[in-house]
Amino acid sequence: MPLAQLITPQQLAEQLDAPGWVILDCRFALEDVDYGQRSYAEGHIAGAHFADLERDLSGRIVKGLTGRHPLPEPQGLVERLREWGVDNTSQVVLYDDGAGAFAARAWWLLAWLGKRDGVFILDGGLKAWHAAQLPLSLDPAPKREGSFDGEPDADLLIDAEQLLGQLGEPQMTLIDARGLPRFRGEVEPIDPIAGHIPGAQCAAFTDNLGADGRFLPADQLKQRFAEQLAGRAPEDLVAYCGSGVTACHNLFALALAGYPLGKLYAGSWSEWIIDPHHGVATGD
Repeated sequence: MPLAQLITPQQLAEQLDAPGWVILDCRFALEDVDYGQRSYAEGHIAGAHFADLERDLSGRIVKGLTGRHPLPEPQGLVERLREWGVDNTSQVVLYDDGAGAFAARAWWLLAWLGKRDGVFILDGGLKAWHAAQLPLSLDPAPKREGSFDGEPDADLLIDAEQLLGQLGEPQMTLIDARGLPRFRGEVEPIDPIAGHIPGAQCAAFTDNLGADGRFLPADQLKQRFAEQLAGRAPEDLVAYCGSGVTACHNLFALALAGYPLGKLYAGSWSEWIIDPHHGVATGD
């Protein structure tokens, strides 16, 4: 079964009452941290549980040590997934109401914990659900204790010092999921220093989507990343972004295109710039 899978609104609607399916609503807004919970309370796909980026899908920020969205403590996340009813064999559907970055973060976390089949992102997210004229619900999600027993896979991660040691090596491909103006250092609306990690290429995560907000076909994604890889082994690819969230969108798109899962620099730019000895590049 493919690692990255999409599900259409119509396909999901047919499974809402099926046993073994778990839906997670991952809506979030950086500028309004209560947006997701508030939106969920105003209406969500029937049966969905709310998964908050900062409370559930991220760990505790330690000033001077971590980026803005450090990884959650693995056992705590496993326990939260069980509270949502997730088993090892569950079919899990993830959605948000934007470009899918928060859903992709949840997808990557599940893969990190070993759940690599039966995990879907709702293609086009909640906007596609609305476009299909499908209803929302105000009912709370059903309570059921799951039995998920995942373990974190350290091979999917690279830390700052490991990355620093590999910068400049010809076989590594380093891609930055932020938009080009932030990558170039022309603007920086969130972090205190602008620019990118030396040697990185800009691969804006929004370019994984078509004008309709759905993921591009696999062959188009394959060509997009083939240009980034330029013949280098995809296993050596490292993805990062501002805080380790939108990079997961690129990793999902890579897997959707048939590439193996690359590594995530989870601390990303917001962690990289904490150390003044880490290089900063601007421009292309």
